[in-house]
Amino acid sequence: MLTIQRLDIADARVMIAGARAKAEEIGVPMCIAITDEGGNLVAFERMDGGKVTSSTIAVDKAFTAAGAKKATHDYGEVSQPGKPAYGIASAIGGRLMVVGGGLPVEVDGAVVGGIGVSSGTPAQDRDVAEAGIAAFMATL
Repeated sequence: MLTIQRLDIADARVMIAGARAKAEEIGVPMCIAITDEGGNLVAFERMDGGKVTSSTIAVDKAFTAAGAKKATHDYGEVSQPGKPAYGIASAIGGRLMVVGGGLPVEVDGAVVGGIGVSSGTPAQDRDVAEAGIAAFMATL
């Protein structure tokens, strides 16, 4: 039998608040998604002005990061033509994201969830996701 740690709604709210604060600081309204360790949605916020199309992208970034236990930006380079993971973006019904902004959330070396952010540039999305994780880690 396994004992599994996962993010709960209180954790997700902390991460969303931290991410939202960073998004406000940089002036880019974001879509922010938090999943559990299996990539199942726990919480979501679309800030006023966040792109409608970014809602699905944020959820899929969090899904990818948690489920694959890997940052979405790590797939970017290796998924290009001629690279070892070329074509992976079409995996899982197209849900696997290869653009920055999705990060796994790790506690004591175990992935307990994922955060996905979308509406800015990939670098902005990643910075906002990192701020969400930092806010959560400060509570441990």
